Amino acid sequence: MALLIAGLILFLGAHSTRVFADDWRTRTLARIGEKPWKGLITVLSIAGFVLIVIGYGQARLDPVVLWVPPVWTRHLSLLINLLAFIAITAAYVPGNSIKAKIGHPMVAGVKAWAIAHLIANGNLADLMLFGAFLAWAVIDFRTARRRDRANGTTYPAGSMGRNGITVVIGTVLWAVFALVLHLRLIGVAPLAMPAAAMPEPAAITAPATETVAPADTVTPR
Repeated sequence: MALLIAGLILFLGAHSTRVFADDWRTRTLARIGEKPWKGLITVLSIAGFVLIVIGYGQARLDPVVLWVPPVWTRHLSLLINLLAFIAITAAYVPGNSIKAKIGHPMVAGVKAWAIAHLIANGNLADLMLFGAFLAWAVIDFRTARRRDRANGTTYPAGSMGRNGITVVIGTVLWAVFALVLHLRLIGVAPLAMPAAAMPEPAAITAPATETVAPADTVTPR
């Protein structure tokens, strides 16, 4: 669990400088330049991600169960994850209305992804991992929108065609990840339903065999 916590601190901390230390970030950028700054953030992010993967994998080997989510949360989680994939895709497809409306669809997608996994998982490691990402996404999104309002930042209106492209690409990526990659990378099949408990078969008792008493032996005289 310590590795998971350390990884979350490194990874989320590297992506939180504009939230908690924007002035320090600006001064550091001016002093060392953009490329070294991005290189430093990249190194910290990779190191944090590796620690998260290792720490979460170790925690799953000895899970601490806090609650057992009902089966319907799986269906809801899949739907919310679909919205998350579409939102994240909107961050990269230019000229779509989703980005124009949300402003920061990548962070909004991370928020939806974290919520989806929180409602469908009940272990302590899941709460720490997805809860940390949810808290970060909420704070980062609010800070970014506040900064947009302060700077008068606006995003160009999108078109229906670009919206359709965004939705199609996001849906295809969601399907590929849900049907193939999630099982291979995480070891869990999101679309697989838990097997119902089958009643144990009744014990089969062999029919009693009738014992035939042997006939009296006649001794010849």
